[in-house]
Amino acid sequence: MISLKLTETKKFMSQLLLSELFDHFLFIEGDIVTFNSFHIDGYIQKDFYAEFPPEELFSAASSFSGSEALPEYSYWKQVREYCFSLIKGKRTPLSFKFVFRLSPTNIAKLISKQNLDFQPNTVQGLYLNIQFNEQGLTCVTGTSLNTFTLDKSLEKAWDGMVQRFFTKNGVAFEVAI
Repeated sequence: MISLKLTETKKFMSQLLLSELFDHFLFIEGDIVTFNSFHIDGYIQKDFYAEFPPEELFSAASSFSGSEALPEYSYWKQVREYCFSLIKGKRTPLSFKFVFRLSPTNIAKLISKQNLDFQPNTVQGLYLNIQFNEQGLTCVTGTSLNTFTLDKSLEKAWDGMVQRFFTKNGVAFEVAI
């Protein structure tokens, strides 16, 4: 786990809300506080879509193909515009928090690419917790496993991947101490 202070708030907000940069992440949940408090649960209510085949629902999601089962959570792409509609305006939100999770496909790619001694099914999730409040904008990484281990190689690989992803995409940050 690392905490990153995001140093260019306006640029990052544009990347988060107006670009596709985070669209391939699963959206776990979000809280936005403006004139009211809004909580968004990213868990997909599958019964709502019982009559529709999954490929019709998520054909626009870059990480989803019709041959896969309906994902457990929405992709950021599906809720980004709604979140933007709650945040945009002349006044800065009082706070917000978004929790993203790396997709299972990308978890498997990370494990393979880094030659880690983990099976993808033992990984509950690799998370990004993005938070804005009066102290500023931060991103905290998180790792959750289905089994107990003292091996921190996956956590270190995830922390490194996030820093490389941010650097590659022009997200300015400082590692918080």
